[in-house]
Amino acid sequence: MALVYVVDDEANIRHLAALGLQDAGYETVEFSAGSELLAALTAREPDCVVLDWMMPQPDGLEVCRRMRAENRWRHIPVIMLTARADEVDKILGLELGADDYLTKPFSVKELSARVKSLIRRVDYLASKDELMRSGELELDSARHRVTKNGQEIALSLREYELLYELMKHPGRVLTREILLNRVWKTDFVGDTRTVDVHVRYLRQKIEDEPDNPRYILTVRGVGYRFAELKGEQTP
Repeated sequence: MALVYVVDDEANIRHLAALGLQDAGYETVEFSAGSELLAALTAREPDCVVLDWMMPQPDGLEVCRRMRAENRWRHIPVIMLTARADEVDKILGLELGADDYLTKPFSVKELSARVKSLIRRVDYLASKDELMRSGELELDSARHRVTKNGQEIALSLREYELLYELMKHPGRVLTREILLNRVWKTDFVGDTRTVDVHVRYLRQKIEDEPDNPRYILTVRGVGYRFAELKGEQTP
C-alpha cells in the first residue's frame, strides 16, 4: 500500500484530504507543520507528499525547496495545495520543485487521481532499464540517476521526466503540447509555460552555459529538441 504524507495546518482540510486518500486505497500520515514532515522524512519516506503552501514557517515552498536540495528526497512527488490561484504563484511553486498544483477548495477525487498519476509515473520510470548518454551527460533509468562528468545531478521528478523524454528522442522536435501531455498528463496549470519553466531550471542544472545551451535546444514557436552530438549518440 502506497504511503502519502498530508501536511496542512488547517485540521479540517488535512483530515478531508487524508480520508479521501484512504478511501482511494492509500495509507496516510498527517502533519500540521512543515517541520514535522521534514523530521518524519528521515525515518520513513512516503510515495507522495500533499503539501500546503500557506503554513507557519517553514511554509510549503520552503519545505519543498529543502526536499529538492536533498538527494535522498528529491525523487518524492510533491503536490502543492494552496488558495493562491494566480499564475505567478503557480509558477513559483513549480520553480521550487512542486510536481503538481491543486487550488483550494479542491475535490478529494481529483486529489486522489493526481496522487495516483504521480505514483504510477514513478513506478513506470523505475521499471525502465535504459542507459542513455550524450556527451558528458548520462541518464540511468534503472537507478533513476542523472550524472554529468560522473557527478550526480539532483533533479525533481518532473525535471527527470522531461529530460528522459527529450533524451529518448534526440534530434526530434517535441512541441510544448507533446511534452505537457507526456510528462504532466494533467492540465494542472493550464498552459504550456509550465514546460518553459522546467526547461529553464533543467538547463541551469545540466548546461555549462544555460543561456547558450548545448543539450536542450529551443525551436522557436514550436518547442524543444535534444541535440544530436556528433559521435555521441543517445541510444
